[in-house]
Amino acid sequence: MSYLRFEKALMTNLEEALPRELLRTNRSGAYSCSTIVDCNTRKYHGLLVVPVPELDDENHVLLSSLDVTVIQHGAEFNLGLHKYQGNNYSPKGHKYIREFDCDKVPTTVYRVGGVILKKEVVFQHYEDRILIRYTLEDAHSATTLRFRPFLAFRSVRQFTHENGVASREYHEVDNGIKTCMYAGYPDLYMQFNKKNEFHFVPDWYRGVEYPKEQERGYASNEDLYVPGYFEMNIKKGESIVFAASTSQIRSSSLKSLFDKEVAERAPRDNFFHCLVNAAHQFHNRLGNDERYILAGYPWFKCRARDTFIALPGLTLAIEEQDYFELVMKTAERELRNFMKGKPVKKITEMEMPDVPLWAVWAVQQYAKEAGEEKAFKMYGKLVADIVKFIEEGNHPNLTLEENGLVRIEGRERAMTWMNSTANGRPVVPRTGFVVEINALWYNALKFCAKLANYNKDEKAVAHLEEMAALTKESFVDTFLNDYGYLYDYVDGNMIDWSVRPNMIFAVALDYSPLAQDQKKSVLDICTRELLTPKGLRSLSPKSGGYNPMYVGPQTQRDYAYHQGTAWPWLGGFYMEACLKLYKRTRLSFVERQMVGYEDEMMLNCLGTIPEMSDGNPPFRARGAMSFAMNVAEILRTLNMLEKYTYNR
Repeated sequence: MSYLRFEKALMTNLEEALPRELLRTNRSGAYSCSTIVDCNTRKYHGLLVVPVPELDDENHVLLSSLDVTVIQHGAEFNLGLHKYQGNNYSPKGHKYIREFDCDKVPTTVYRVGGVILKKEVVFQHYEDRILIRYTLEDAHSATTLRFRPFLAFRSVRQFTHENGVASREYHEVDNGIKTCMYAGYPDLYMQFNKKNEFHFVPDWYRGVEYPKEQERGYASNEDLYVPGYFEMNIKKGESIVFAASTSQIRSSSLKSLFDKEVAERAPRDNFFHCLVNAAHQFHNRLGNDERYILAGYPWFKCRARDTFIALPGLTLAIEEQDYFELVMKTAERELRNFMKGKPVKKITEMEMPDVPLWAVWAVQQYAKEAGEEKAFKMYGKLVADIVKFIEEGNHPNLTLEENGLVRIEGRERAMTWMNSTANGRPVVPRTGFVVEINALWYNALKFCAKLANYNKDEKAVAHLEEMAALTKESFVDTFLNDYGYLYDYVDGNMIDWSVRPNMIFAVALDYSPLAQDQKKSVLDICTRELLTPKGLRSLSPKSGGYNPMYVGPQTQRDYAYHQGTAWPWLGGFYMEACLKLYKRTRLSFVERQMVGYEDEMMLNCLGTIPEMSDGNPPFRARGAMSFAMNVAEILRTLNMLEKYTYNR
């Protein structure tokens, strides 16, 4: 039986089907995304969503959806599905779905009387092109297909409405048409592999509604423009391929192109293969030599912290060392530009204080896979330069104090991964000495000292070890309290007693300033108060301000974002801490924790991991549908499990 397969009973039940989404991406950052019944429920959904750098740095929905109508004996059966205001769904094409499978490519089988129509979808890897193949598997009489495209031509953050500015002009191209609704946008090419008739019947479909936006407290309806429809006959056993793209293609090549793209797809036939597939979806390419990691879909871009945290899991954990090096080459160039005071090209938030320390951590993970000697040759100078940059006081947002700890100023601007703001101020104003940043600093000093040994620079090694010893002593004196856990941050007389997951890094990192019994105490408290089946809570239920439900309007969600929601990527570091402290005795425990993540493969966006979950049962998925750090840390955990199992 297929891993990602759903029967008719689920597909025809909108309460079950609509929360399940499907995402396909390419290397430019373009994507195709909707629900498994092809009913768009977010403004971010669309069949062809592409970046338009001439306009801005956002993605834009060009082709929102494509309705297919089966015609026999003059009777029309529309297989499309849209939600309109007043909880009205039309034309309810989901009732014809017999089964859905997306182990290799998303495949939907429709049955209309004696007609069985199969639809398969692929998103081309290196072109902004969606390909859809329709195969008539059975029919007892002459059958015609009608295709009606719904166009938006707008940013994913906006809506389109009926207007007199939108161009109705179109031009015929090879077995299709091209059109462009607004100046500044690329042409949209819609083509088939066989001759067809295009009927120009322009109209606006008004009041299309997106329930996910309603849930998030945003405006939620728009009008979509339909220029007309394509029509052609189809014989039993025949396949028709449709392509929508920003560039024209020879229509005669569509069938072979579809077959080629399908052949390149790896099956998503188990948990691990789904995660590998999801990992590849975050790959982003600019030009010939620039490689990036997108932080998530559908709204995240390339962020520095996310890049360095996600990179080892998305590459090294699945034996893709070469891609690690490609991304790191680009990221190092951007990081060095920041350290030299030059503009950073594409990776945002490079100025955050923990970013260079996460870069050191990423190199540390590379050293485990490629060997320390190669890590030193590739990145030894980078690691040394980062430590020197911070030590000499050159980082604008990170200051090394006399006690060996680093401090930040986070009262006015959020400076850590807990970066939600409300009314222009941080919801969690973490400032002063912050626990995970100082754990990362200690780890960076020790790792830098280890790499310096390959340079045979005894003076540098001694200096780094001396700095690390001071940091270690101050870390314990500053953060460890009498209750056996670590303060989240300390700023003079201001001490944050909240039980938060940030202390887990002091246990999970390879070099910890804590003694063994102190590590166990911290881990025990994380287990008791923060652990969920979906990762670690961002705040303990016993701490003040616990707000675990990420629902409602933007401001309400901002106050909940880091106040109790559960994050899978934090769970990855928790699992690492477990395995380091208890070795093989915790293998079965960690394996059981993986079950909670495997459930996500079939519940939300198929085959990937969402941004976060509510901190209370039933731990509903929230936020972005696919999040790089989460996928990465689960892959890294599986890799650790394999190593411990193999060495058993």
